[in-house]
Amino acid sequence: MLAKTLSVTTALTVLVGLGACNMSAQSNSVPETAQSREDVEAIVRAYLLENPEIIMEAMLVLEERENARLGEQLASNDADFSVGPADADVTIVEYFDYHCGYCRRSLDWVMDQVENSDGRVRVVFKELPILSEQSVRAARAAIASQNQGEYLEFHQAMMRHSGQLSDDDIFEIARDVGMNATRLERDMESAEVDAHLARVLGEAREHGVTGTPAFFINGELYSGFAQRELEQRIESLLEG
Repeated sequence: MLAKTLSVTTALTVLVGLGACNMSAQSNSVPETAQSREDVEAIVRAYLLENPEIIMEAMLVLEERENARLGEQLASNDADFSVGPADADVTIVEYFDYHCGYCRRSLDWVMDQVENSDGRVRVVFKELPILSEQSVRAARAAIASQNQGEYLEFHQAMMRHSGQLSDDDIFEIARDVGMNATRLERDMESAEVDAHLARVLGEAREHGVTGTPAFFINGELYSGFAQRELEQRIESLLEG
């Protein structure tokens, strides 16, 4: 309720400010018909009371703009692996854990969004290891795999692994996709990987992510893998 109140206040402030701006833009020789700020505020207030739907429209526009800014912010770090063009109509930012069953279940769907969109959808991958220490190990390996240019194949192979990912499993999968496992193990312990994990965790906490998977679609948060709801949102954005 507080957020809605603040949004309404913001909308009113903007509308009243526009009226005042029109007045201040006039020259010093103010015509006799000019209205005071109080007059403008009264007119705006009366109009909004007669047409309250305008406030809701303004709130929706404001929310869409805020979501768009957040979406751009979350997708802007080059350290996060992504698939799809940077100027795609729809950007999906996914926070995931390699031991999360719903994350594994969503893998094919996520990849389909890129492969079947004719370049109109981009996916940004964010490792959020919250379930176990081995989740952290897998996330470290995924981040480090970018140094060998094998992130996407490695990511999918780890997601498709059945059961817990031990270190032996992680390095075996790495070798299977053509990586140097010794180098990967070394790179996993780098300060860059530490900073990457800390940044992603901070983002998740700041923007309301409480579990995995979590998807931001053009900046709007969807918790869990509700496939139909996600598809409806993407469809509406692509059609719009």
